[in-house]
Amino acid sequence: MPGVLSYNAILDSIIRCRKPVRFAEKVYREMIASGISLNVFSYNILIRGFCAAGNLEMGLRFFEEMDRNGCLPNVVTYNTVIGAYCKLRRIDEAFKLLRSMGLKGLEPNLLTYNMVINGLCREGRIEETSGVLAEMGRKGFAPDEVTYNTLVNGYCKVGNFHQALVLHSEMLRNGLSPDVVTYTSLINTMCKAGNLNRAMGIFDQMHVRGLCPNGVTYTSLINGFSQKGFMDEAYRIWDEMIRSGFPPTVVTYNALLNGHCVSGRMEEAIGLLREMEDKGLSPDVVSYSTIIAGFSRNQELDRAFQMNEEMVEKGVSPDAITYSSRTKEAKRLLLKLFYDESIPNGITYDTLIESCSNIEFKSAVALIKGFCMKGLMNEADQVFEFMIKRNQKPNEAVYNVIIHGHCRDGNVQKAHKLYKEMIDFGFIPHTVTIIALVKALYSEGMDKQLNLVIRNILRSCKLSDAELSKVLVQINHKEGNIDAVFNLLAEMARDGFLPSGATPANAGQYTL
Repeated sequence: MPGVLSYNAILDSIIRCRKPVRFAEKVYREMIASGISLNVFSYNILIRGFCAAGNLEMGLRFFEEMDRNGCLPNVVTYNTVIGAYCKLRRIDEAFKLLRSMGLKGLEPNLLTYNMVINGLCREGRIEETSGVLAEMGRKGFAPDEVTYNTLVNGYCKVGNFHQALVLHSEMLRNGLSPDVVTYTSLINTMCKAGNLNRAMGIFDQMHVRGLCPNGVTYTSLINGFSQKGFMDEAYRIWDEMIRSGFPPTVVTYNALLNGHCVSGRMEEAIGLLREMEDKGLSPDVVSYSTIIAGFSRNQELDRAFQMNEEMVEKGVSPDAITYSSRTKEAKRLLLKLFYDESIPNGITYDTLIESCSNIEFKSAVALIKGFCMKGLMNEADQVFEFMIKRNQKPNEAVYNVIIHGHCRDGNVQKAHKLYKEMIDFGFIPHTVTIIALVKALYSEGMDKQLNLVIRNILRSCKLSDAELSKVLVQINHKEGNIDAVFNLLAEMARDGFLPSGATPANAGQYTL
């Protein structure tokens, strides 16, 4: 019968060959059935296999089983589980396990600390790494290349390029060599900060130290120069990238696209987009969003819409950035129109309304409010209809604004229709809306509709005495004719609908 060493060899072979972990579990069950006691190496192999497969819970099950069976874990066991916790961004649990090692008489090694530091950096908790570094020093561990590279990348990730450069210099003084990833992180951070001279200095330092930039390094520089509009320099790096054997990716093309769009060179941007397709690359949402933003900035909204349609036809789904870039300019133009400034050539209300109405609910509501304020009720109705078509159900605020707008505009029939619709949806009109509607109905002599509205007000709305007074004042603002209202109040009093404090006996005091 095979012994534990033979089974361990089988388990290790299964895990190293990346075979499904169910085969390892089958061997484990066979070991148990055969009465073979697993040792620390058996458990380490199983834990490593399940953690590598992303099944941490199963790995933890074996970890706990070790303790129950009196099999003491070693540093390798702890490092495997701590590494799995960090990979899954469960850094607090990794810390807890790190602290528990001492209870088993075990000391963390440099690998343990490096994994925890990496986990903290991935989570953006870079400040907490100082405590880990201090503990490392107390235990006699000096940071190695992995430690420094991780920390430099971590500080770059949070935008603290000053500390990243300090660590980079410290690393060089200690005779350690930054890797390509670290140099690329520094270059990318410098480019994002707009410090292109420093980025190129680091790039040159890579060559001096015998390191070859990779595609990400080149793309970072191309993006940095493109964002500043330095397209000649961007293309110089582009050419060097190709000569070095790194074909441009979609991300690289997107960097150049952005540069052309920022510079207003939209025809060059379109040409580059077509070149991508000719090279067998599929433009992504960033490619299209960049061009749509460029056309929008140039006030070429029609072309922005064309690119949006092409994007959808090719199966690329617009994201929030696509929408916001297209609507940012549209909203700006709408504000100009609200202030009676000239309409740019080729731009129509319809284009602007469609552009903004396709977006989130808040934008549509803002448009309706703006149009109502300017008395542009046809445009307000257009946006309202767009909302309905896109299943953006108007809320109480929308109905209040548009009803009030139509009352001010003199379209009382439309206002009353929207009021009934609002009530049917279970919304309660605001007092200001009610006052405007009642006043408009009274002015138009629409007594039947007026009486129904008044009945509904007092039956459904929780109006205070002061608010009710406003309504009655509006009704009586001419000639003191309150007979119809007085009769209605008397009827409602008999039905028990009249709120306290507004009775027929005191209604007359509101007559003007």
